[in-house]
Amino acid sequence: MPCRAGCAACCIAPSISSPLPGLPWGKPAGMPCPHLTPTLACGLWGDPRRPAVCASLKPEPVMCGNSREQALDYLATLERATQTGQPS
Repeated sequence: MPCRAGCAACCIAPSISSPLPGLPWGKPAGMPCPHLTPTLACGLWGDPRRPAVCASLKPEPVMCGNSREQALDYLATLERATQTGQPS
């Protein structure tokens, strides 16, 4: 499935532990990626500096839901569930 235009939930909700341009120690959860364009598209799309985790993430109906809000909620829930030291 293609990305929802203007969503960027996957560029905001999850943390990124690998370095990316401008963020050598990664990106904390909930922080918009500094490489989002004004239209909420990836400014590193096709750039070899784009983190592998970003390139490997593929939109799926369960992750994206029916709206940007559902996608943000789903990904934030996953992020909380996978934090170190959290009960499963």
